[in-house]
Amino acid sequence: MSETLTALFETTGFYHLAPGPILMWAIAFTLIYLAIRKQYEPLLLLPIGFGILLANLPLAGLMAPGEGLLWRFHHYGIQWEIIPPLIFLGLGALTDFRPLLANPRLIFLGAGAQGGVYVTFFAAVASGKFTLQQAATAGIIGGADGPTTIFLANKLAPEMLGWCAVAAYSYMAMVPIIQPPIMRLLTTVKERTIRMKKGRKVSDREALLFPLVATPAIILLVPASAPLIAMFMLGNLFRESRVVERLTHAAQNELLNIVTIFLGLSVGATMNAEAFLKPMAIFIFFLGLFAFMISTATGILLAKFLNLFTRDKLNPLLGAAGVSAVPMAARVVHKVGAEADKKNYLLMYAMGPNVAGVIGTVIAAGIFLTLLGLAR
Repeated sequence: MSETLTALFETTGFYHLAPGPILMWAIAFTLIYLAIRKQYEPLLLLPIGFGILLANLPLAGLMAPGEGLLWRFHHYGIQWEIIPPLIFLGLGALTDFRPLLANPRLIFLGAGAQGGVYVTFFAAVASGKFTLQQAATAGIIGGADGPTTIFLANKLAPEMLGWCAVAAYSYMAMVPIIQPPIMRLLTTVKERTIRMKKGRKVSDREALLFPLVATPAIILLVPASAPLIAMFMLGNLFRESRVVERLTHAAQNELLNIVTIFLGLSVGATMNAEAFLKPMAIFIFFLGLFAFMISTATGILLAKFLNLFTRDKLNPLLGAAGVSAVPMAARVVHKVGAEADKKNYLLMYAMGPNVAGVIGTVIAAGIFLTLLGLAR
């Protein structure tokens, strides 16, 4: 009888539990706690955390190649590069480019905030611990754009996909914690109280023409960015055309929500103990934090530099909104600005560099893919 019970017990996952998976459970529960209690990017951290939990249940087989449920989500959604472009379709349908079109110089702040991507790339290469492809994948975390990070990692360094994706979304969630100290350090109270002049009124025709003009311009410049830019601009065209409300609503809501579930579970499912509990994973998280901090700083410093040559001064805080965390970075800029001047309304101005940052990060990924994908 005892032998039968022993044999039966050995068929359960309890018998195969090890310290590694249990530690990953702790990480999973931490992400779930942050999503529910602190509301840090709950739409993604919650499914990612649960995906990590599922991937570390012994004998569950959810990531078994060719047959596991989560393996299918990951294989067909991530490896086949379906989910990130669909995420961008939904984001495009939610994006209003009018703040950027009303003040085109704000696009430079979106470009400036990509500084952390390139600085981190060279720092990772100099460390000698990464290949060029891995360094680029670590650097793109600085753009604070989860789908772009996943898209690039899947192409250049799939072994780092889980680490980089969790790092990217974690730092997106911690924008209100990471950015304000850097913003206050690099700006004076007087600079934070600069009031932006009201931008010109952007016509509906301009807003409609923007995706039609920007799509070929960006893709011809950086062809490797085509999957993300094409879907991003298509979603925006749905929005601005005002003749496909059903498609716009579906892209903004049902489609975006569905693919977000699959994205979170797929990313979390790659985080098994064997793959995650390595020194390299910890190094990636520090590099990602470094990249994000540098991106925030370079955006602010570029705004201060531009003010040396312009009569209409930019509020330097807007440079911090040049990262791709839409709209959280813009909200943080507005909050920090309001601390210095309660009547200074920066949110709409910050949305300009914020949406420019999305395009800037995709272009950076396209450049890496063009230059390094050929050398892989």
